[in-house]
Amino acid sequence: MVRAAIYIRVSTEEQADEGYSLEAQQERLVAYCEAQGWDVAGIYADRGHTGRNIKAREEYKRMMAEKALWDNVLVLKMDRIHRNSKNFMIMMEDLERWDKKFTSMQEELDTSTSIGRFVVDMIQRIAQLESEQIGERTYMGMVQKAETGGLLGFNPPYGYGIADNDLEVREEEAAVVREMFSFYRTGASMNEIAQVLNQRGVPTRRGGRWTLYSVRQILHNPAYAGYRRWDGVLVKSSHASIVDLGTFNSVQELAAGRTRDPRKRGKRLLAADDDQSI
Repeated sequence: MVRAAIYIRVSTEEQADEGYSLEAQQERLVAYCEAQGWDVAGIYADRGHTGRNIKAREEYKRMMAEKALWDNVLVLKMDRIHRNSKNFMIMMEDLERWDKKFTSMQEELDTSTSIGRFVVDMIQRIAQLESEQIGERTYMGMVQKAETGGLLGFNPPYGYGIADNDLEVREEEAAVVREMFSFYRTGASMNEIAQVLNQRGVPTRRGGRWTLYSVRQILHNPAYAGYRRWDGVLVKSSHASIVDLGTFNSVQELAAGRTRDPRKRGKRLLAADDDQSI
């Protein structure tokens, strides 16, 4: 015999006028189980919670934790269990992994049938399409913001903090950055620069020790010359530079000439006025 977990939910008192009160849902679903010859394994009722979020729905979480007690989740309507397509898709993936079924009485959606599985598959594809379209719109907006010099969400590089939604120079760290560029231009290697800073007890942003790689990341970061880079877009920014353009470009030329890897010999020089794509 199929063991059904009945899930009922109401978010507001006025839903009682629409026939969605907890009592009305329970009565109809119990009757449905009797007509189908199913055993009611449990009734899980969330009162006063939205269907868009599962964090506060204790009964929903208890039902999913007690999955060993039931074979099928039964609801009156799909929106009783989820109003968020992503959460619905995650639930369906969990049920499939647990070899459990889902039935919505009013939509006549039953994943134990081929038609029901087809409808669920279509719902998941629509949810995926919606998610991808949102992602595409978000990405386009971020590209546009980057191209116009807008500040995208990221951790500011060493030498900078964030103020008024833009990079702001931290003078104590900025002095260390200028020393790195100066040391490198006078012939010091990146590893030697790291050793000098560690001997002086100068910590990294996270309080650690400097390495060749952390020094290299700073010497190749165009932010220090007043540029901003995001996903292949490089633009002149309004934030204050820590080193001038000539200093930055000369370090790039030196680094390209010193590397033994021919793949890294390309010079990433910055133009004085023009925006670039890299």
